[in-house]
Amino acid sequence: MLYLGSHVGMKAPKFFLGSIEEALSYDANACMIYTGAPQNSKRRPISQLKIAEGKALLQKAGWSMNQVIIHAPYIINLGNTVKEETADFGAEFLKEELLRVDEIGAGILVLHPGAHMKAGAEAGIQSIVKRLNDVLNQDETDVVIALETMAGKGSEVGRTFEELAEIRQGIDKKERVGFCLDTCHIHDAGYDLSDFDSVLDHFDEILGLENLKVLHINDSKNVRGAAKDRHANLGDGEIGFETLAKIVHHPRLDNIVKILETPWIDEKAPYKEEISALKEWSKSHKS
Repeated sequence: MLYLGSHVGMKAPKFFLGSIEEALSYDANACMIYTGAPQNSKRRPISQLKIAEGKALLQKAGWSMNQVIIHAPYIINLGNTVKEETADFGAEFLKEELLRVDEIGAGILVLHPGAHMKAGAEAGIQSIVKRLNDVLNQDETDVVIALETMAGKGSEVGRTFEELAEIRQGIDKKERVGFCLDTCHIHDAGYDLSDFDSVLDHFDEILGLENLKVLHINDSKNVRGAAKDRHANLGDGEIGFETLAKIVHHPRLDNIVKILETPWIDEKAPYKEEISALKEWSKSHKS
């Protein structure tokens, strides 16, 4: 089954109900939301977010809550060893976010692993492992944290599958940690998506394909290995539409939710058109 959607907003007055309405307007059958603004820690009580109304609409559309992904805010940096209070704040906020995700009824929280702030990748990894263990060992939900593959800009941790594997290896509750593969990010990190079968084999060998929980489908404005993380619309970047369509419809990735995070065009979301194009590609490439 193809589960394909995009990032959608969640704002007053409809909140989660509005998120599902937006996703359905794109002919999507999946979506990704933030529980509040991704750049800050301000959060409304769950009781105000019209969760029940949103769930009623998605159930009417034939969805389950497994088709709703939640992304953690960017302000969480568990890898900061230069200012440990920042990493500690991130861990405390992550604890609260896991409870919010559980209350909403979703099962996956995508998280950027963190940045080591020039302290070195190993220091960053150890800080991330420590904070994730502190969080997960106290958390009683079943929410899975999906660590996102990163482009490698600045001092980001998670630019290689091996770095992500090292993080998961140090986690006590390994069943609570999976991965989110972002096509723009791994392209910018140096992986060759034109030979995606080899990339997927490498992912399986290092991280385990069974641990892949979500895909972010984005083209890239940068040449491979640029380590810049600049998303492009499908077919307008260096990866190309054909390669991305093959990834979306790859048989080994069936039933994994795919989320578009491509830029808006002239202040308009491109997701309805991009989702349609991906579906049409499948129809014309059936063997």
